[in-house]
Amino acid sequence: MITIKEITSKADLTTFVKFPFKLYKDSPYYVPSIIKEELDVMNPAKNPVFKNAVAKYFLAYKNEKIVGRIAAIINWIEVKEQKKPKIRFGWFDVIDDIEVTKALLAKVVDFGKQHSLEYMEGPVGFSNMDKAGILIKGFEELNTMITWYNYPYYQQHMEKLGFEDAATWVEYKIKVPKETKDKVIKFAKIIKERYQLQLLKFKKSKELLQYADDMFDLLNKTYSSLQTFVPIQQYQIEMYKKKYLPYLNPEYITCIADKSGKLIAFSIVMPSFSKALKKMNGKIYPLKFLHILKAQRRNDTAAFYLIGVDPEYQNKGVTALIFKEMNETFIRNGIEMVETNPELEENKAIQALWNDYDHEQHKIRRTYRKSL
Repeated sequence: MITIKEITSKADLTTFVKFPFKLYKDSPYYVPSIIKEELDVMNPAKNPVFKNAVAKYFLAYKNEKIVGRIAAIINWIEVKEQKKPKIRFGWFDVIDDIEVTKALLAKVVDFGKQHSLEYMEGPVGFSNMDKAGILIKGFEELNTMITWYNYPYYQQHMEKLGFEDAATWVEYKIKVPKETKDKVIKFAKIIKERYQLQLLKFKKSKELLQYADDMFDLLNKTYSSLQTFVPIQQYQIEMYKKKYLPYLNPEYITCIADKSGKLIAFSIVMPSFSKALKKMNGKIYPLKFLHILKAQRRNDTAAFYLIGVDPEYQNKGVTALIFKEMNETFIRNGIEMVETNPELEENKAIQALWNDYDHEQHKIRRTYRKSL
């Protein structure tokens, strides 16, 4: 018999967060999240997203054992301002039993109907900055710090239960050239001089703070036309500054300003933390965090997380200047491979950036949608 329990206590929430550790304990490719960070994300007292969102969390039991989990989420900005009558579901993990999946999703349906919503979509988080998508290709690859891992049967469960494809993301591995191509160097110089651009580099992560708000503003402008877009609110920005600043190596951040000093483009790349996070196994106490510090300084793989370009400068070659700086940073630090952030399949402009490099599409992930 399958029983679904709504979480009402801190202890149950901790159990909810830790369930994937048990489910994927034998997988060499699962990279766990930091337990404390996951708990903070789900805590209305610590995550400002709850100013415009509401969530319920559920655990599935079978024969008195936990066999699945799911979060049901409503983002009120998405529903009321963007007129999308959608309930989200995320933090979805389950054993290979479609009846468990069906029972968990039924709770999402119930919560959505209570608020007169029309359809459900997931797995996604609270906003664009959270993890999203069921992995459907790349099961023998480590997940990154900002993606979920899952077993192949997740896709089969969704399709058998009548879900339709919603959004699809692709990810790439890119081989770093051993030297920056001459044409990139020349083109970057031309673009920099033509538009009188300034290159901003940083020695300390705290120096980035003065540009953080401008970066998020550029993100909102860059991705506003994409189907999954929900504007990032200022109170969320403040949380993201605190959450991600400790992981940033300023040498890997490139910012470009116009002649007046206004930020018009940026990229955020980090040394890959996948192997470090796997060693940490969800813990972040000082000795465990040494794995992150080591990965920041000695690594042969980097993760390309974000790029933002002011619409006024899009399609004007500004990315050549960014790529030149990134490639030179990679060469100095012994980076041989870069893994991209998930990119929406229809975002051809971003994917075109990799055409001049030796690259491989190694992962695909997808969200699924169904009427309530």
